[in-house]
Amino acid sequence: MRYLVFVTFLWAFSFSLIDVYLAGKVDGDFAVLSRVVLAGLIFLPLTRWNGIPSQLKLGTTIVGGLMIGITYLCLYRSFLYLSVPEVLLFTVTTPLYVSLIDDALNKRFSPVALFAAALAVLGAGYIRYDGITDSYLTGFALIQTANLSFAAGQVGYANLVKRYPVDMPQYRFFGYFFLGGLLVAGPSYLIFGNPSMMPDSTLQWGILLWLGIAASGLGLFLWNKGATLVDAGTLAIMNNMLIPAGILVNILFWNKDADLIRLLIGLLVIMLSLWINHRFSARHQEQLTAQR
Repeated sequence: MRYLVFVTFLWAFSFSLIDVYLAGKVDGDFAVLSRVVLAGLIFLPLTRWNGIPSQLKLGTTIVGGLMIGITYLCLYRSFLYLSVPEVLLFTVTTPLYVSLIDDALNKRFSPVALFAAALAVLGAGYIRYDGITDSYLTGFALIQTANLSFAAGQVGYANLVKRYPVDMPQYRFFGYFFLGGLLVAGPSYLIFGNPSMMPDSTLQWGILLWLGIAASGLGLFLWNKGATLVDAGTLAIMNNMLIPAGILVNILFWNKDADLIRLLIGLLVIMLSLWINHRFSARHQEQLTAQR
């Protein structure tokens, strides 16, 4: 789980950088495309093009199209219709999608994981609930599309690695992930991009460089690697740890106002959901082992 925790705090900084320096100032399609290209260039010399099952290549490409392509494009567009609190509130459904998709792929139902994920949703929702405006349906649909794509991608990747094991590190085929993102983000920029909203300062270019190499390159690789090492319940809950982490970063580094009591209560609820999932999932596994 250490990979997921590390990436959570890495992305918490990234969200703050986007909010303060890029949102409304740099074209969203260009920002997404730049992240895909920069991250892809890091993995390009590491990627093996032979000796990898075609199913794993195709699957990893599709996962990339979902997680860094559709997810990011929908997320950026949602800010045209939603306030920042609404965007954060609507992302809390991701754990539910993770649990449901994982159960569907494995043809089973895990009530403990689903309950823990639902509890994490309540905890994160409690942190971010500031009231919802009347005109939010389009933004809500965009965020749910992003949540569903991100959930399907990470669960799909974890199942791909288990189904098609290869005798090589995961970074040797992760370049296909960014190829998938490029196949989505490239056409989107060509069709919808606004060339007049390019970065106009060294700081903005530097932030895009950081987001591409660290947040998208290192972050998405380690997140997906971490997804292969934990159960679906833990993965689902960790998707919502970004909310309290992001608020904490804003408080410490940008002096943003926040309800600290609400933050603490919500964080405790999320931590409780992690404990419930770990405790009862382990007990369930022990019972299954004893029955064999």
